[in-house]
Amino acid sequence: MTENPAIPPLSDVSREVVRATLPVVAEHATEITGVFYASMFAAHPELLDLFNQGNQANGRQRAALAAAVVAYGGHLTGTGPARPDFGPIAERIAHKHVSLGIRPDQYLVVGRHLLEAVVTVLGVGPDVVAAWHEVYWLLACELIAAEARLYASAGVEPVSVWRRWRVAKRQDEAVDTVSFTLVPDDGGPVPDFHPGQYVSVAVDLPDGHRQPRQYSLSQGPGRGCLRITVRRVGGGAVSNFLHDHVRADDTVLVGPPAGDTALADGTDPVVLISAGVGVTPMAAMLDHLSHTQPTRPVVLAHAERSADRHAHHAEMTHLAATMTSVETRTAHGHALDVDEIPLPDNAHAYLCGPIPFMHGVRAALLDRGVPADRIHYEVFGPGMYS
Repeated sequence: MTENPAIPPLSDVSREVVRATLPVVAEHATEITGVFYASMFAAHPELLDLFNQGNQANGRQRAALAAAVVAYGGHLTGTGPARPDFGPIAERIAHKHVSLGIRPDQYLVVGRHLLEAVVTVLGVGPDVVAAWHEVYWLLACELIAAEARLYASAGVEPVSVWRRWRVAKRQDEAVDTVSFTLVPDDGGPVPDFHPGQYVSVAVDLPDGHRQPRQYSLSQGPGRGCLRITVRRVGGGAVSNFLHDHVRADDTVLVGPPAGDTALADGTDPVVLISAGVGVTPMAAMLDHLSHTQPTRPVVLAHAERSADRHAHHAEMTHLAATMTSVETRTAHGHALDVDEIPLPDNAHAYLCGPIPFMHGVRAALLDRGVPADRIHYEVFGPGMYS
């Protein structure tokens, strides 16, 4: 995402206030976001259907929002624990919002309750509130602009992103892992997507609440359908519902394909590194490459607790056999040794798996000289900001 020239910079007065108050805001940011979510959901219970309530319960969503706001304040002032370039964070947030149908008017609700929470927790005066109000709206405008471009590119409006899709096929892939092949229930077109992207799936749970989750598309585009692969998660309301209750010919609500981690064009080598159910976007990338660029060099590396939990293993082995240059590294029941993964010159590396796994692999790849802009990773749940 490039900076939007129509969005003005932070004013000089606000910059000094934000720079002075950033440490105390950072120190209390999670407390602020906790008050914010409680207040907003009390006033607008309909928004509960847009937020992962599991991440609300365990505090990860509060921590992620706190990190994003503090990072943006640091980005605008050149201080604090912020990356020099906030663009990748904003791009990831914008894609997530588009997958859920977030509307511009909802930023008004969020902004009001977030700033009220700042006052409640910190007891600050109007000058501090005004400065952070400016920070919030600069961030909101950046996201709203990015989301408008994504909605336009997808040819959808925020109010109509959700479509009902029918399960054309349900297939067991591995222990506690099932694939659902989906087709539009209305007979309409299947949207195009880039290998590596995901969709949001929303289900109506027995308690009456609707809950969305994001799942990578696990098969390449051009099939006349979408496929997601879902691993049962202990305590996971949506994954357990899908496993226990959704069968062939049932329907679910699905949002548009989204996600900024997508297979790069060109002929440079591709290194796909995954762990657990993080193999799913890699399956889509390999499927696409086998049909469109069978001579493009690929390295596959996957870590799994045991062989019987390795989803899409046979499928990807077959796809790899149709290509001319594929190297594989598999770790079942032990850690993946990143130093043993072949790294062709000028390769793009794609990572997906638990966040600690991706942090470790990314650091190891950087140590081996892979440029940061050639390391791409997908995050599900509250994000990875470094």
